[in-house]
Formats: sequence, structure tokens, C-alpha cells
Amino acid sequence: MAIKVTTANDVIEVKNLCFTIYSQPGLGKTSLAFTASRPLLLDFDKGAYRAVDRKDVVQVESWQDVAGITASDVSAYDTIIIDTVGKALDALAQDIIRSNSRLSHGGALNQQGWGQLGVRFGAFLKMLRGFGKDVVLIAHMDEQKDGDAIKERLKIAGGSKDLVLTDSDVIARISVLNRSRHLLFSPTDTAFGKDPAGIGEMPVPDAGSPEYPECLTVIIQRIKDGLNALSASQIERKSEVEWFAQSLPGMTTPEQINSVLGRAKKVGRDVSKMVVDRASALGFEFDPEAREYITHDQHNEAA
Repeated sequence: MAIKVTTANDVIEVKNLCFTIYSQPGLGKTSLAFTASRPLLLDFDKGAYRAVDRKDVVQVESWQDVAGITASDVSAYDTIIIDTVGKALDALAQDIIRSNSRLSHGGALNQQGWGQLGVRFGAFLKMLRGFGKDVVLIAHMDEQKDGDAIKERLKIAGGSKDLVLTDSDVIARISVLNRSRHLLFSPTDTAFGKDPAGIGEMPVPDAGSPEYPECLTVIIQRIKDGLNALSASQIERKSEVEWFAQSLPGMTTPEQINSVLGRAKKVGRDVSKMVVDRASALGFEFDPEAREYITHDQHNEAA
């Protein structure tokens, strides 16, 4: 069976995301997660009852409660929330130890066990996304002092944190700015972030506002739209770069060069430089007043 190749000129549509939200306790992570489209929360943290406008919940006692999840189990939902991802990884670690004692030492995972944890958790997330679902991972925040700076970190044991950072498409933290909650997507020297759609930051509406019930639904769709638009624009830009690379060698007059100056500027500096290099190779000079290229003879006449 031949492999299916997605060419450089094909758009790769982003259909679902893995979105990690973290913050200090009490800033409404779970409540915000419930504003995603048709959510189902896997409650490893036993705190769903505190959420504003709670939706459907699976109260998880052990990893076995979710290990056998099927597409039909979640067919009525668009978003699967794991609350918290730290407690979920703890439950999975205990399941690994229970099923194979050789993967642990002193009641904790050994090196092989950590490898198994990464494989199984990654497979679980891939399965949920394979069902066509968005996945929201909720994590507590841990503050660590580094000299004079306070660094914000995911409160997840051991090397499990790296699993979350790797598998997440988007990472945002909830912070209070000017007495209002904001989602901050951009990474900093002291905090994690992953912002593929270039959002930066955005306010979280008050829980009683009309915008709040669909807050995360809107945010996730905005990210998908941004990523899909980016993919399409990248393909369009690639096509333009190829056109200039093929067409410029055949241009021999100032009129031809001048006719593509605006088009080249829209594509980017690299293509504009291609045009400048071609004009220089032909011996044309740029007239700053007319904002166009002229021949050397025209330049002498003007002088």
C-alpha cells in the first residue's frame, strides 16, 4: 500500500487541538474549561463540583475508569477535559506499577516505567483526538524561586511535565492583570506558553457576562481559524516565490521590473530583494522620485 503524501501545496487543516490551561488555584480553570464546545470532564482531581455551570463529568477513581473509553462513549461531546493532567498521570503511573512491578522501584516508576508512561499517555491523547475531539488539559501552577525571579511551572511530578509540553498544541496560563483575569499564551523567561496562532493575550469575561458561557469555544475556534489561515497563506506565499523565481530571469526591461514591484513588496523582503538583484544585474538604476527603475541612459539624461 502506497503512503499518502501531503505535498507542500496542500493545506493541512487543523481539526482539533490539545490545549493546556494552567494557573494558581482558585482562578477558574475548570469553570473556563466547561465553556468549551459540548464538554465532557474526566475528573481526576475530584473538584468538578466547585465549577461554575458544571457540565457532564466522569468521576475517575483509577485509570481503569477511562482506559477503555470508546468513540461511542464520547459521541455526544466535542471536547474532552482532563482535570488535572497531573493527577491523571499519577493515576496512569499507578496503573503501570500495578500491571508490571518490574517498571517500578520503591513504589515509584523506574526509568523504563517513565518511558512507558510517556508512550501510554501520548497514545491516550492521540486516541481522543482520533475520535475527532478537542482535548483540554488542566494543570495547577507551581512557583519556583530562581535567584530574584519567580518562575511559573506546571505542577506535575517528575518528567511528566515534558510529556504535556510536547503533546500540547497550545499552552496558556490564567493571570490576574488590573484585577481582571487574562489568558496569556506567549512564553516568557519565567512562564510557559505556546501560541501558534499569535494571540498573545486576551481577557477572560466575567462568569456572569453573556460572553462567558461560550468563552473557550470561541477561543479554540479562533486558534483553529488562525492556524488554517496561516497554512493557506504559507502555500500562497510559496506559490508567489516560485513565480518570481521563474519569471524574473525572463524580464529584461525596466517596465517589466516596475510592473512587479508592488506585488513583490506584498510577498516579503526576500522577494523584493530578488527583484532588486535582477534590476541590478540588468544595469538599471532606481529613481527615488519616480519610485521606479530606469536605464543607465535615462538616468544620464535626467542628470
